[in-house]
Amino acid sequence: MTARELHLNVNILHSGFSPAAWRMDGSDPRASFDINHYINIAKTAERGTFDAIFLADQAAISDRVDFRPLTSLEPTIVLATVAAHTDRIGLIATASTTYNEPYNIARRFATLDHASNGRIGWNIVTSADLPQSRNFGLTKPVEHSQRYQRAAEFVDIVKALWDSWEDDAFIGDVSTGQFVDVSKVHPIAHNGPHFSVHGPHNIPRPPQGHPVLIQAGGSDDGRELAARHAEAVFSASQSFEEALDYARDLKSRAARLGRSPDGLLVLAGLATIIGSTEEEAKRRQEELWELIPLEYSLTRLSGVLQIDRERLKLDEPLPVDIPLPPDGGHTFFKATLAFARRGNLTVRQLIRALNGSTGHRTIVGTPEAIADDIEAWFRAGAADGFNLMPDVLPSGFDVFVDHVVPILRRRGLFRSHYEGRTLREHLGLARPANPYSTAAAE
Repeated sequence: MTARELHLNVNILHSGFSPAAWRMDGSDPRASFDINHYINIAKTAERGTFDAIFLADQAAISDRVDFRPLTSLEPTIVLATVAAHTDRIGLIATASTTYNEPYNIARRFATLDHASNGRIGWNIVTSADLPQSRNFGLTKPVEHSQRYQRAAEFVDIVKALWDSWEDDAFIGDVSTGQFVDVSKVHPIAHNGPHFSVHGPHNIPRPPQGHPVLIQAGGSDDGRELAARHAEAVFSASQSFEEALDYARDLKSRAARLGRSPDGLLVLAGLATIIGSTEEEAKRRQEELWELIPLEYSLTRLSGVLQIDRERLKLDEPLPVDIPLPPDGGHTFFKATLAFARRGNLTVRQLIRALNGSTGHRTIVGTPEAIADDIEAWFRAGAADGFNLMPDVLPSGFDVFVDHVVPILRRRGLFRSHYEGRTLREHLGLARPANPYSTAAAE
Protein backbone atom coordinates (compact mmCIF):
# COMPACT_ATOMS: atom_id res chain seq x y z
CA MET A 1 0.00 0.00 0.00
CA THR A 2 1.37 3.42 -1.01
CA ALA A 3 1.92 5.80 1.92
CA ARG A 4 -0.25 8.89 2.05
CA GLU A 5 1.44 12.10 0.98
CA LEU A 6 0.76 15.52 2.43
CA HIS A 7 -0.57 18.07 -0.06
CA LEU A 8 -0.07 21.82 0.13
CA ASN A 9 -1.60 24.65 -1.91
CA VAL A 10 -1.22 28.36 -1.36
CA ASN A 11 -4.29 30.57 -1.67
CA ILE A 12 -3.10 33.87 -3.15
CA LEU A 13 -5.57 36.12 -1.36
CA HIS A 14 -4.33 39.40 -2.87
CA SER A 15 -2.05 40.94 -0.18
CA GLY A 16 -2.65 38.18 2.37
CA PHE A 17 -5.27 36.63 4.62
CA SER A 18 -5.27 39.49 7.09
CA PRO A 19 -7.34 42.51 6.05
CA ALA A 20 -4.42 44.65 7.19
CA ALA A 21 -1.77 42.79 5.17
CA TRP A 22 -1.43 45.59 2.62
CA ARG A 23 -0.46 48.03 5.40
CA MET A 24 2.47 46.02 6.75
CA ASP A 25 6.08 47.09 6.17
CA GLY A 26 7.36 45.65 2.92
CA SER A 27 3.89 45.09 1.44
CA ASP A 28 2.85 46.66 -1.85
CA PRO A 29 -0.64 48.21 -1.60
CA ARG A 30 -1.09 47.63 -5.36
CA ALA A 31 -0.10 43.93 -5.21
CA SER A 32 -3.60 42.59 -5.91
CA PHE A 33 -3.57 44.38 -9.30
CA ASP A 34 0.03 43.48 -10.20
CA ILE A 35 0.51 40.32 -12.25
CA ASN A 36 4.13 40.08 -11.07
CA HIS A 37 2.83 39.59 -7.51
CA TYR A 38 1.13 36.36 -8.59
CA ILE A 39 4.08 35.22 -10.70
CA ASN A 40 6.55 35.70 -7.85
CA ILE A 41 4.39 33.82 -5.32
CA ALA A 42 3.92 30.98 -7.81
CA LYS A 43 7.69 30.76 -8.24
CA THR A 44 8.12 30.59 -4.47
CA ALA A 45 5.47 27.85 -4.31
CA GLU A 46 7.31 25.95 -7.02
CA ARG A 47 10.57 26.32 -5.09
CA GLY A 48 8.74 24.85 -2.09
CA THR A 49 7.42 21.94 -4.25
CA PHE A 50 3.82 22.87 -3.49
CA ASP A 51 1.07 21.07 -5.36
CA ALA A 52 -0.61 24.24 -6.60
CA ILE A 53 -1.45 27.88 -6.24
CA PHE A 54 -5.14 28.73 -5.87
CA LEU A 55 -7.08 31.81 -6.95
CA ALA A 56 -10.55 32.66 -5.66
CA ASP A 57 -12.92 34.81 -7.71
CA GLN A 58 -15.53 37.48 -7.11
CA ALA A 59 -17.24 39.18 -10.06
CA ALA A 60 -18.31 42.17 -7.99
CA ILE A 61 -17.19 44.50 -5.24
CA SER A 62 -18.49 42.49 -2.30
CA ASP A 63 -16.18 43.75 0.44
CA ARG A 64 -15.17 47.06 1.99
CA VAL A 65 -12.71 48.34 -0.62
CA ASP A 66 -12.32 51.50 1.43
CA PHE A 67 -10.47 49.31 3.97
CA ARG A 68 -8.74 46.45 2.13
CA PRO A 69 -7.74 45.05 -1.30
CA LEU A 70 -10.26 43.02 -3.25
CA THR A 71 -10.34 39.96 -5.47
CA SER A 72 -10.49 41.57 -8.88
CA LEU A 73 -8.23 40.17 -11.63
CA GLU A 74 -9.93 37.39 -13.63
CA PRO A 75 -8.25 34.21 -12.35
CA THR A 76 -7.97 32.17 -15.54
CA ILE A 77 -6.19 35.02 -17.30
CA VAL A 78 -3.84 35.39 -14.33
CA LEU A 79 -3.07 31.66 -14.45
CA ALA A 80 -2.40 31.76 -18.19
CA THR A 81 0.29 34.35 -17.48
CA VAL A 82 1.67 32.46 -14.48
CA ALA A 83 1.83 29.25 -16.54
CA ALA A 84 4.25 30.91 -18.95
CA HIS A 85 6.62 31.77 -16.07
CA THR A 86 6.60 28.41 -14.23
CA ASP A 87 7.23 24.75 -15.05
CA ARG A 88 5.78 22.43 -12.40
CA ILE A 89 3.45 24.20 -9.98
CA GLY A 90 -0.24 23.32 -10.32
CA LEU A 91 -2.64 26.17 -11.17
CA ILE A 92 -6.17 26.22 -9.75
CA ALA A 93 -8.76 28.84 -10.70
CA THR A 94 -12.28 29.43 -9.44
CA ALA A 95 -15.15 29.74 -11.91
CA SER A 96 -18.82 29.94 -10.92
CA THR A 97 -21.49 27.73 -12.44
CA THR A 98 -24.11 30.36 -11.60
CA TYR A 99 -23.05 33.10 -14.03
CA ASN A 100 -21.18 31.18 -16.74
CA GLU A 101 -22.08 28.73 -19.51
CA PRO A 102 -20.74 25.16 -19.64
CA TYR A 103 -19.24 25.38 -23.12
CA ASN A 104 -17.24 28.52 -22.31
CA ILE A 105 -15.87 27.05 -19.07
CA ALA A 106 -15.00 23.73 -20.72
CA ARG A 107 -13.17 25.56 -23.48
CA ARG A 108 -11.34 27.96 -21.15
CA PHE A 109 -10.04 25.26 -18.81
CA ALA A 110 -9.16 22.85 -21.62
CA THR A 111 -7.16 25.64 -23.25
CA LEU A 112 -5.37 26.35 -19.96
CA ASP A 113 -4.59 22.66 -19.50
CA HIS A 114 -3.04 22.50 -22.97
CA ALA A 115 -1.16 25.77 -22.44
CA SER A 116 0.29 24.62 -19.09
CA ASN A 117 1.01 21.01 -20.16
CA GLY A 118 -1.49 19.57 -17.73
CA ARG A 119 -1.25 21.71 -14.59
CA ILE A 120 -4.80 23.09 -14.31
CA GLY A 121 -7.58 22.61 -11.76
CA TRP A 122 -11.09 24.08 -11.71
CA ASN A 123 -12.59 25.13 -8.37
CA ILE A 124 -16.34 24.68 -8.91
CA VAL A 125 -18.47 27.17 -6.99
CA THR A 126 -21.98 28.57 -6.98
CA SER A 127 -22.49 32.31 -6.33
CA ALA A 128 -24.70 33.40 -3.47
CA ASP A 129 -24.15 37.12 -2.87
CA LEU A 130 -26.31 40.04 -3.97
CA PRO A 131 -23.59 42.22 -5.60
CA GLN A 132 -22.70 39.49 -8.09
CA SER A 133 -26.38 38.81 -8.78
CA ARG A 134 -26.92 42.45 -9.69
CA ASN A 135 -23.98 42.37 -12.09
CA PHE A 136 -25.66 39.57 -14.04
CA GLY A 137 -29.12 41.07 -14.39
CA LEU A 138 -30.75 39.62 -11.26
CA THR A 139 -32.32 41.42 -8.32
CA LYS A 140 -31.48 38.70 -5.79
CA PRO A 141 -29.28 35.59 -5.50
CA VAL A 142 -30.45 32.39 -7.17
CA GLU A 143 -32.20 30.07 -4.71
CA HIS A 144 -29.81 27.64 -2.99
CA SER A 145 -31.12 24.30 -4.25
CA GLN A 146 -31.55 25.70 -7.77
CA ARG A 147 -27.92 26.87 -7.79
CA TYR A 148 -26.74 23.37 -6.97
CA GLN A 149 -29.09 21.67 -9.43
CA ARG A 150 -27.69 23.95 -12.12
CA ALA A 151 -24.14 23.24 -10.92
CA ALA A 152 -24.58 19.46 -11.09
CA GLU A 153 -25.87 19.63 -14.66
CA PHE A 154 -23.18 22.18 -15.55
CA VAL A 155 -20.33 19.88 -14.43
CA ASP A 156 -21.85 16.88 -16.23
CA ILE A 157 -21.79 18.90 -19.47
CA VAL A 158 -18.25 20.18 -19.01
CA LYS A 159 -16.94 16.67 -18.41
CA ALA A 160 -18.85 15.37 -21.42
CA LEU A 161 -17.36 18.09 -23.63
CA TRP A 162 -13.82 17.27 -22.45
CA ASP A 163 -14.52 13.61 -23.26
CA SER A 164 -16.11 14.33 -26.66
CA TRP A 165 -12.70 13.90 -28.29
CA GLU A 166 -11.13 10.50 -27.79
CA ASP A 167 -7.46 10.70 -26.84
CA ASP A 168 -6.27 9.55 -30.28
CA ALA A 169 -8.77 11.55 -32.36
CA PHE A 170 -6.10 13.92 -33.62
CA ILE A 171 -4.18 12.38 -36.53
CA GLY A 172 -2.23 15.17 -38.24
CA ASP A 173 -0.97 12.82 -40.96
CA VAL A 174 0.68 15.01 -43.60
CA SER A 175 1.14 12.13 -46.06
CA THR A 176 -2.54 11.10 -46.13
CA GLY A 177 -4.02 14.52 -45.54
CA GLN A 178 -6.11 13.33 -42.57
CA PHE A 179 -6.13 15.91 -39.79
CA VAL A 180 -8.68 14.43 -37.35
CA ASP A 181 -10.40 11.04 -37.18
CA VAL A 182 -13.97 12.35 -37.02
CA SER A 183 -15.27 8.92 -35.96
CA LYS A 184 -13.57 9.64 -32.64
CA VAL A 185 -15.15 13.08 -32.11
CA HIS A 186 -18.64 12.84 -30.61
CA PRO A 187 -21.53 15.28 -30.13
CA ILE A 188 -22.84 15.22 -26.57
CA ALA A 189 -26.42 16.18 -27.55
CA HIS A 190 -27.33 17.35 -24.06
CA ASN A 191 -30.83 18.64 -23.33
CA GLY A 192 -31.60 19.23 -19.67
CA PRO A 193 -33.53 21.47 -17.27
CA HIS A 194 -30.95 24.27 -17.42
CA PHE A 195 -28.88 23.77 -20.56
CA SER A 196 -28.99 22.57 -24.14
CA VAL A 197 -25.52 21.87 -25.53
CA HIS A 198 -25.01 19.88 -28.71
CA GLY A 199 -21.21 19.70 -28.90
CA PRO A 200 -18.75 18.28 -29.62
CA HIS A 201 -15.99 20.40 -28.14
CA ASN A 202 -13.70 22.22 -30.56
CA ILE A 203 -10.51 21.39 -28.61
CA PRO A 204 -8.78 17.99 -28.31
CA ARG A 205 -9.10 16.27 -24.95
CA PRO A 206 -7.03 18.05 -22.26
CA PRO A 207 -3.63 16.56 -21.34
CA GLN A 208 -4.98 15.49 -17.93
CA GLY A 209 -8.14 14.03 -19.49
CA HIS A 210 -10.02 16.43 -17.22
CA PRO A 211 -8.46 19.36 -15.39
CA VAL A 212 -8.59 18.44 -11.69
CA LEU A 213 -12.06 19.15 -10.27
CA ILE A 214 -12.18 20.93 -6.91
CA GLN A 215 -15.14 22.04 -4.79
CA ALA A 216 -15.60 23.90 -1.52
CA GLY A 217 -19.21 23.49 -0.39
CA GLY A 218 -20.11 22.86 3.23
CA SER A 219 -23.88 22.59 2.81
CA ASP A 220 -25.60 19.26 2.21
CA ASP A 221 -26.06 20.19 -1.47
CA GLY A 222 -22.40 21.19 -1.68
CA ARG A 223 -21.23 17.95 -0.14
CA GLU A 224 -23.32 15.93 -2.58
CA LEU A 225 -21.86 17.85 -5.52
CA ALA A 226 -18.36 17.26 -4.16
CA ALA A 227 -18.99 13.56 -3.52
CA ARG A 228 -20.21 13.10 -7.10
CA HIS A 229 -17.64 15.15 -8.99
CA ALA A 230 -14.79 16.62 -6.92
CA GLU A 231 -11.30 15.15 -6.69
CA ALA A 232 -10.22 17.63 -4.02
CA VAL A 233 -12.33 19.65 -1.60
CA PHE A 234 -11.41 22.83 0.27
CA SER A 235 -12.89 22.68 3.78
CA ALA A 236 -13.38 25.45 6.35
CA SER A 237 -13.53 23.52 9.62
CA GLN A 238 -12.49 25.46 12.72
CA SER A 239 -11.86 22.44 14.97
CA PHE A 240 -10.17 19.07 14.63
CA GLU A 241 -13.42 17.23 15.44
CA GLU A 242 -15.38 19.14 12.80
CA ALA A 243 -12.67 18.49 10.23
CA LEU A 244 -12.56 14.77 10.97
CA ASP A 245 -16.35 14.46 10.77
CA TYR A 246 -16.39 16.43 7.52
CA ALA A 247 -13.69 14.28 5.90
CA ARG A 248 -15.40 11.05 6.95
CA ASP A 249 -18.82 12.25 5.77
CA LEU A 250 -17.51 13.39 2.40
CA LYS A 251 -15.60 10.18 1.71
CA SER A 252 -18.52 7.99 2.80
CA ARG A 253 -20.80 9.89 0.41
CA ALA A 254 -18.29 9.30 -2.39
CA ALA A 255 -18.15 5.59 -1.55
CA ARG A 256 -21.96 5.35 -1.68
CA LEU A 257 -21.76 6.74 -5.22
CA GLY A 258 -19.32 4.02 -6.20
CA ARG A 259 -16.21 6.16 -6.00
CA SER A 260 -13.00 5.28 -4.19
CA PRO A 261 -12.56 7.50 -1.12
CA ASP A 262 -8.87 7.72 -2.04
CA GLY A 263 -9.88 9.67 -5.15
CA LEU A 264 -11.25 12.54 -3.05
CA LEU A 265 -8.73 14.66 -1.14
CA VAL A 266 -9.78 17.00 1.69
CA LEU A 267 -7.64 20.14 1.90
CA ALA A 268 -8.40 22.19 5.00
CA GLY A 269 -8.16 25.96 4.93
CA LEU A 270 -5.37 27.17 7.22
CA ALA A 271 -4.26 30.73 7.91
CA THR A 272 -0.80 31.12 9.40
CA ILE A 273 0.94 33.82 11.44
CA ILE A 274 4.54 32.74 12.01
CA GLY A 275 7.32 34.04 14.25
CA SER A 276 10.72 32.71 15.22
CA THR A 277 9.37 32.49 18.79
CA GLU A 278 5.86 32.26 20.21
CA GLU A 279 6.18 35.82 21.49
CA GLU A 280 7.25 37.13 18.08
CA ALA A 281 4.32 35.42 16.38
CA LYS A 282 1.88 36.93 18.89
CA ARG A 283 3.40 40.37 18.39
CA ARG A 284 2.89 40.02 14.65
CA GLN A 285 -0.73 38.96 15.23
CA GLU A 286 -1.24 41.98 17.50
CA GLU A 287 0.31 44.34 14.98
CA LEU A 288 -2.01 43.08 12.25
CA TRP A 289 -5.01 43.29 14.55
CA GLU A 290 -4.29 46.90 15.48
CA LEU A 291 -4.25 47.88 11.79
CA ILE A 292 -7.73 46.46 11.05
CA PRO A 293 -10.56 49.01 11.37
CA LEU A 294 -13.19 47.64 13.74
CA GLU A 295 -15.91 48.82 11.39
CA TYR A 296 -14.51 46.59 8.66
CA SER A 297 -14.62 43.47 10.84
CA LEU A 298 -18.17 44.16 12.01
CA THR A 299 -19.41 44.76 8.48
CA ARG A 300 -17.79 41.57 7.23
CA LEU A 301 -19.14 39.49 10.10
CA SER A 302 -22.67 40.80 9.58
CA GLY A 303 -22.38 39.93 5.90
CA VAL A 304 -21.30 36.34 6.57
CA LEU A 305 -24.06 35.82 9.14
CA GLN A 306 -26.62 37.74 7.06
CA ILE A 307 -27.84 39.83 9.99
CA ASP A 308 -28.10 43.60 10.52
CA ARG A 309 -24.88 45.22 11.62
CA GLU A 310 -26.78 46.90 14.51
CA ARG A 311 -27.48 43.51 16.08
CA LEU A 312 -23.78 42.89 16.73
CA LYS A 313 -22.92 44.14 20.22
CA LEU A 314 -19.17 44.14 20.73
CA ASP A 315 -19.10 42.89 24.30
CA GLU A 316 -21.99 40.44 24.05
CA PRO A 317 -22.24 37.00 22.43
CA LEU A 318 -23.84 36.69 19.02
CA PRO A 319 -27.65 36.91 19.02
CA VAL A 320 -29.33 33.61 19.81
CA ASP A 321 -31.70 33.67 16.84
CA ILE A 322 -29.46 33.64 13.77
CA PRO A 323 -31.13 31.48 11.11
CA LEU A 324 -29.27 29.76 8.31
CA PRO A 325 -29.56 32.14 5.31
CA PRO A 326 -31.71 30.19 2.84
CA ASP A 327 -29.97 31.43 -0.30
CA GLY A 328 -26.69 32.72 1.10
CA GLY A 329 -23.34 31.00 1.52
CA HIS A 330 -23.58 28.17 4.04
CA THR A 331 -19.93 27.13 4.45
CA PHE A 332 -18.54 30.18 6.23
CA PHE A 333 -21.83 30.85 8.01
CA LYS A 334 -21.69 27.44 9.69
CA ALA A 335 -17.96 27.59 10.45
CA THR A 336 -18.14 31.07 11.97
CA LEU A 337 -21.27 30.43 14.03
CA ALA A 338 -20.00 27.10 15.36
CA PHE A 339 -16.69 28.67 16.36
CA ALA A 340 -18.45 31.49 18.25
CA ARG A 341 -20.92 29.19 20.01
CA ARG A 342 -18.29 26.64 21.00
CA GLY A 343 -16.22 29.23 22.84
CA ASN A 344 -19.20 31.36 23.98
CA LEU A 345 -17.31 34.30 22.49
CA THR A 346 -18.40 37.91 22.50
CA VAL A 347 -18.46 39.64 19.13
CA ARG A 348 -15.21 41.43 19.98
CA GLN A 349 -13.55 38.15 20.97
CA LEU A 350 -14.86 36.45 17.84
CA ILE A 351 -13.55 38.97 15.34
CA ARG A 352 -10.24 39.10 17.19
CA ALA A 353 -9.94 35.29 17.17
CA LEU A 354 -10.71 35.33 13.44
CA ASN A 355 -8.05 38.01 12.95
CA GLY A 356 -10.60 40.41 11.51
CA SER A 357 -11.65 38.01 8.77
CA THR A 358 -14.05 35.08 8.82
CA GLY A 359 -14.34 31.35 8.55
CA HIS A 360 -10.89 29.81 8.34
CA ARG A 361 -8.82 28.42 11.19
CA THR A 362 -5.72 30.42 12.13
CA ILE A 363 -2.53 29.13 13.77
CA VAL A 364 -0.18 31.59 15.47
CA GLY A 365 3.22 30.18 16.38
CA THR A 366 6.70 29.05 15.48
CA PRO A 367 7.54 26.99 12.38
CA GLU A 368 7.83 23.92 14.64
CA ALA A 369 4.36 24.53 16.12
CA ILE A 370 2.85 25.01 12.65
CA ALA A 371 4.45 21.77 11.46
CA ASP A 372 3.21 19.92 14.58
CA ASP A 373 -0.37 21.00 13.90
CA ILE A 374 -0.23 20.08 10.23
CA GLU A 375 1.23 16.67 11.07
CA ALA A 376 -1.42 15.95 13.72
CA TRP A 377 -4.33 16.73 11.40
CA PHE A 378 -2.79 14.83 8.51
CA ARG A 379 -1.90 11.66 10.41
CA ALA A 380 -5.34 11.49 12.05
CA GLY A 381 -7.15 11.79 8.71
CA ALA A 382 -8.78 15.16 9.44
CA ALA A 383 -7.12 16.46 6.27
CA ASP A 384 -5.15 15.12 3.33
CA GLY A 385 -3.44 18.48 3.09
CA PHE A 386 -3.98 22.20 3.45
CA ASN A 387 -4.99 25.22 1.42
CA LEU A 388 -2.66 27.73 3.06
CA MET A 389 -3.46 31.41 3.58
CA PRO A 390 -0.40 33.28 4.84
CA ASP A 391 -1.17 36.38 6.88
CA VAL A 392 0.85 38.66 4.58
CA LEU A 393 2.00 38.03 1.01
CA PRO A 394 4.71 37.49 0.09
CA SER A 395 6.53 37.71 3.44
CA GLY A 396 4.36 35.25 5.39
CA PHE A 397 4.62 32.71 2.59
CA ASP A 398 8.39 33.10 2.26
CA VAL A 399 8.71 32.20 5.95
CA PHE A 400 6.52 29.11 5.51
CA VAL A 401 8.50 27.82 2.53
CA ASP A 402 11.89 28.56 4.11
CA HIS A 403 11.17 27.35 7.65
CA VAL A 404 8.07 25.11 7.83
CA VAL A 405 8.54 23.10 4.63
CA PRO A 406 12.03 21.85 5.67
CA ILE A 407 10.56 20.52 8.93
CA LEU A 408 7.81 18.69 7.05
CA ARG A 409 10.41 17.21 4.72
CA ARG A 410 12.62 16.02 7.59
CA ARG A 411 9.61 14.26 9.09
CA GLY A 412 8.96 12.44 5.82
CA LEU A 413 5.62 14.14 5.28
CA PHE A 414 6.28 16.26 2.21
CA ARG A 415 8.18 15.89 -1.03
CA SER A 416 11.62 17.39 -1.61
CA HIS A 417 11.24 17.37 -5.39
CA TYR A 418 8.54 16.87 -8.01
CA GLU A 419 8.24 13.38 -9.44
CA GLY A 420 5.53 14.23 -11.98
CA ARG A 421 4.71 17.17 -14.20
CA THR A 422 0.91 17.43 -14.03
CA LEU A 423 -1.33 18.55 -11.19
CA ARG A 424 -2.91 15.08 -11.18
CA GLU A 425 0.50 13.53 -10.68
CA HIS A 426 1.28 15.94 -7.83
CA LEU A 427 -2.00 15.01 -6.11
CA GLY A 428 -1.72 11.28 -6.81
CA LEU A 429 -4.94 11.27 -8.85
CA ALA A 430 -5.60 8.95 -11.77
CA ARG A 431 -6.22 10.31 -15.26
CA PRO A 432 -9.92 9.76 -16.10
CA ALA A 433 -10.60 7.17 -18.78
CA ASN A 434 -12.42 8.35 -21.87
CA PRO A 435 -15.87 6.69 -21.90
CA TYR A 436 -15.85 6.25 -25.68
CA SER A 437 -12.47 4.59 -25.67
CA THR A 438 -13.52 2.40 -22.73
CA ALA A 439 -16.71 1.38 -24.49
CA ALA A 440 -14.79 0.49 -27.65
CA ALA A 441 -12.32 -1.59 -25.62
CA GLU A 442 -15.16 -3.54 -24.06
